[in-house]
Amino acid sequence: MSTDSEIIRRARDHPAAFAELYDRHAVRIHRFAARRLGEQTADDLLSETFTVAFERREAFDASRDDALPWLYGIVTTLIKRYRRLEAQLWRAEQHADRVHLTTEHSDDALEANLAISRLSGAIRRLSAADRDTILLYAWGDLDYEGVAVALGVPIGTVRSRINRVRRILRAAAGRLATEEVEHGRPDVAPQGS
Repeated sequence: MSTDSEIIRRARDHPAAFAELYDRHAVRIHRFAARRLGEQTADDLLSETFTVAFERREAFDASRDDALPWLYGIVTTLIKRYRRLEAQLWRAEQHADRVHLTTEHSDDALEANLAISRLSGAIRRLSAADRDTILLYAWGDLDYEGVAVALGVPIGTVRSRINRVRRILRAAAGRLATEEVEHGRPDVAPQGS
């Protein structure tokens, strides 16, 4: 099986080869964009992401075998254009969750409603850089190094941002650090990175 780097290199002379990269990563890029901006916008962003990647294939760092962080970086940049729409989606989801939970008339539903409200507000107040970082980590399923590549920042910056966001969200949820659940991904890149 060819690496992403080999596919991109081949696509420089044979553009049709780029379709292999699309087949390999389109689902993950689409899923990430859909979680950020909704299905309809994700379709457009998926197309635009691979168009940009194809046009910039000469600029791809051929020393990296995996193009997924590069593609996540492209789609994240495109998502920034849709920030206003993203804020509207958060408000709509928050409202829909409130309406659904309040109709259940239970103490648990009301408590969940308050938690959603606190967390949604905390996420909206995050800086764009912090929001992009945590969503690439949580929804993009990238490790710290992958997030650093996607955003074009040092890995230490990613560590700092995720630590800061965790503190903010923990406080908004009224939780302690000891209550966090690990999801099987290493949080720390290998030493020397």
